Amino acid sequence: MIGLVATAVAVAAQGTDQTVPAPIPAVRVLTAEPAPAVQVRRFFGRVQARETVDLSFEVGGYMQVLEATEGQRVALGSLLAALDAAPFERAVERAELGLLQAEREFERARVLAARDAVSQVRAEDAETDRDLAAVALREAQDDLTDASITAPFDGLVATRLTANFTNVSPGQPILRLHDMSEVRVEFDLPERLLLQVRNPASVAFFTELPDSDGPVPLTFVEFHAETDRIGQSYTVTLAFAGIDSAFLVPGASVMITAEVPTEGRGIVLPASAIIAGADRTAAVMVVEGGGDGPATVRRHPVGVRSETGTGFRIEGLPSGAEVVAVGGHLLRDGQIVRRYSGLTVEEP
Repeated sequence: MIGLVATAVAVAAQGTDQTVPAPIPAVRVLTAEPAPAVQVRRFFGRVQARETVDLSFEVGGYMQVLEATEGQRVALGSLLAALDAAPFERAVERAELGLLQAEREFERARVLAARDAVSQVRAEDAETDRDLAAVALREAQDDLTDASITAPFDGLVATRLTANFTNVSPGQPILRLHDMSEVRVEFDLPERLLLQVRNPASVAFFTELPDSDGPVPLTFVEFHAETDRIGQSYTVTLAFAGIDSAFLVPGASVMITAEVPTEGRGIVLPASAIIAGADRTAAVMVVEGGGDGPATVRRHPVGVRSETGTGFRIEGLPSGAEVVAVGGHLLRDGQIVRRYSGLTVEEP
């Protein structure tokens, strides 16, 4: 019995001396691709009219016609509002009669002056009175014309600022009208990106509309050359070229895609693939050999720069190299690893 116990203890001791091999770590690998020639950025924009104006009468009176409905599209020259024309028509008649009388007085004074019946000064005064009567007639006719408001462009009625059948004064806003002859969109461009592109006209801008089949191109118009005090961004204005859509209403939101030309140098890698050293140097773990089996990782120093703050351009790394995508800082130079190919389930 004592011999059996001794034999079991010896066997157990012999088993504890055997070391279990450590598992080979699996790493996620990505292939280094050359940087694209363009950098894609997206911005939130808002549709704007080419111009928004408040229309008003140049004369005062009783408003009798207000044909504009909010949200209605109006054509150039269409009648929007009008004052009671009767007082202005009577003023034109009085001016016409005054001009006729002044012309008769001038003709009489001219004939008498030619006969030396009156002085030449009297004839000249009559001529001046005739000219003043002609000016008064033109002013009365202008007032009659100004007693109505017509659309100065193809537009969209935004707001009625005054009710119908009210007395209005000269210059009082009646309607707010959007100029829809060219629909525009505005968005904020960060200062950093503007300094990078220098000329916004060289950037390709696109957007998508619910009733369009594909990307809708936008053309650069202008940018406001003053930055926002908080965001340090510039307001850029783009225009839709020849697009007629029911969704292009001032205030509507759109997503703008900008394709910014880049230098195209280097390799683009995510931040998780970069290992930062204590001396401010950077490196990546390159996977070498192994095929489908175990491989070796090597620490490869690289240069890093960023244009967007989220993606990084790597210099000093050959195109097509396999790089550890995440967790490279946990690996040692020369360590054996295997490529992670996803979770698999083996069925019996």
